[in-house]
Amino acid sequence: MSYIVDRRLNAKKKSTVNRQRFLKRYRIHIKKAVADAITHRSITDIEHGEEIHIPAGDIQEPLFHHGQGGHSERILPGNKDFISGDQIPRPPAGDAGGSGSGASDSGEGEDAFIFEITQEEFLNFMFEDLALPNMVKRQLAGIDEFKLRKAGFSNQGSPGQMDVVRSLKSAHARRIALTLGKRKKLKVLEQQLQLLEAAEPILRNQTEIDRLLKKINHLKSLIKRVPWLDDFDLKYHLRAKEPMPQAKAVMFCIMDVSGSMDQATKEVAKRFFILLYLFIQRNYERTEIVFIRHHTSAKEVDEQEFFYSRETGGTIVSSALKLMQKIIEQRYPLGDWNIYGAQASDGDNWNNDSAVCKEILCNSLLPNLQYFSYIEITPRAHQSLWHVYEQVEESYPDTFAMAQVVDASEIYTVFRELFHKQVI
Repeated sequence: MSYIVDRRLNAKKKSTVNRQRFLKRYRIHIKKAVADAITHRSITDIEHGEEIHIPAGDIQEPLFHHGQGGHSERILPGNKDFISGDQIPRPPAGDAGGSGSGASDSGEGEDAFIFEITQEEFLNFMFEDLALPNMVKRQLAGIDEFKLRKAGFSNQGSPGQMDVVRSLKSAHARRIALTLGKRKKLKVLEQQLQLLEAAEPILRNQTEIDRLLKKINHLKSLIKRVPWLDDFDLKYHLRAKEPMPQAKAVMFCIMDVSGSMDQATKEVAKRFFILLYLFIQRNYERTEIVFIRHHTSAKEVDEQEFFYSRETGGTIVSSALKLMQKIIEQRYPLGDWNIYGAQASDGDNWNNDSAVCKEILCNSLLPNLQYFSYIEITPRAHQSLWHVYEQVEESYPDTFAMAQVVDASEIYTVFRELFHKQVI
């Protein structure tokens, strides 16, 4: 059976088909390498490619060959140590060679196949089993790109855009419209001329015949003067610019920076926010991000201050939720934006404030959000904020999710749990 691979769409990258086949075959090794990279990389390297190591034993291809049958005897020249019947001793441990292809006299060998995957391939493997829940692209806006579409025909354009068939039809219709009256008169005169010429020679009126011939020739000359093709007849394909819709999303990152949040806890939260931002970027054409830090009061900051500035104080979580609601009302109309929220905390909060957080989430934020995720970074027992958020999750299971994280190695696992694909 023959297989034809059409590579015309691959342009200069003619090995794309083979590469995709290779990635599919060694999918398990690649996914393991990607998962390890997420755990051990720094945040600045999170969206780069990755080096994949595949054991040599896993890349061997099955080989069919003819075995040696029957009985044969061989005489090998140059033997100085053995005679017929001697037993050859087993080589000492460690002297045996490897697969052969990687052996060398320098003590080095190749025991694995190494190749690089691109940034795009890395992110594809990283996010392939994830999907943003409840992703409804409400408003397609933020337009800055266009595509050409057919928009009818025009009487002006470049020769390459001319529609020949439509132009000829237009010319034919124009000639019919301009000569229809003359053709009718010509037909009547020709019928009269035919009757006169068919009459007896005695009754034939030559003067009338000459007059009719003169009129007929004049009408024919008028009809011939109508041009066969006029500029008015030329029809060109009209291409109009159509704006390409782009979906917009905004992600609110809320982090506790009170005295109970040490630098290690902030580093775990940072990893979660970076993963979530990269994920949202792959689902929307335009993504904005809003950073909100809070202790007893909340403040919108830039990314540098959000991750690296040092502040201490108590903890009032509701101040951040109120600021988030205020920013949404001022800058992000619900009909135009898909809004996501992500909150990271160690669970500390004033006891009286947790009930206020529940009220803000249930009555103001969650009905208007696409999704809100909360991670609690602590090895300790849960406090009041966690228990209140459990009640919120029961009321809004489709738009609210929460999980506990102890150290940075759990971030990727928790992230996948929060944003796993929903089976429809």
